Formats: sequence, C-alpha cells, structure tokens
Amino acid sequence: MKENEIIEGKIDVIQRNLDFLEEYKHIDEDTFLNSYKDVQAVKYSLLEIIEACLDIASHIISARGFERAESYAEMFDILGRRGIISKELAEDMARFRNILVHGYAKVDNARVLEIVKTELSDVVEFVRQILRKL
Repeated sequence: MKENEIIEGKIDVIQRNLDFLEEYKHIDEDTFLNSYKDVQAVKYSLLEIIEACLDIASHIISARGFERAESYAEMFDILGRRGIISKELAEDMARFRNILVHGYAKVDNARVLEIVKTELSDVVEFVRQILRKL
C-alpha cells in the first residue's frame, strides 16, 4: 500500500469520528452527563481520532526515515521539526493526546464535552496540514 493510501484510510477514520461528534457540539451538558452511552461513545470516538493521528505520524516518520520518537507526543514534535505540520500544531496535538490518553479513565466528563465543543479544530488542522504535504 502506498503512503498516501494508508494515510487517507486513517483520515477517513478521523473524518467519520469528527462527523459523529458534530452532533455533540450542541448538546446540553446535563443531558450529556446523564447519558452513560453518549459519554462512552464520545470518549471512544476521541480515542479513535487520536489513535489515527498517531498512526499517521508514525507512518510518516517511518516511511520518510525520520528519527525515532521516544514517546507518542514526540511523534508530533518530529513532524513539526521536519515541516510536515506547524510547530504550534505539534504542541497542540501533543497536549490534546495527553489530555485524552492520560486522563481517559479519570477525566471529568464535562471536560470531555468541552474538548468536543472547543478543541477539535486542532484535529481538523492536523488533517489539513498532512494532506497539504502528501
């Protein structure tokens, strides 16, 4: 499979989840917090998004022979240093990943909804910058 096909497959996963999360941008916080099913669905979609972003980063790093990342967050840093994405976006993506992964089990569900409502633009920008470099 060519580099572009692999990355485009991961972008499809991201886009499908972003589309799903769109309906939650306008949900009332109490309604969201009182629905275990909605909370779990949103958390899972966010995890799928970040996993796909990490897969894209890992694939680009490997395919282009960039230095090995010592952590997931460093993958975004490498893409930033190598001009694949902006350095600012690299920092934002690492922060986004850390919020989701490190706090998944204990994260405040209201914070999860806040991420959906205010922080998904970083993911959209990540996809835009990756596609621009393909």
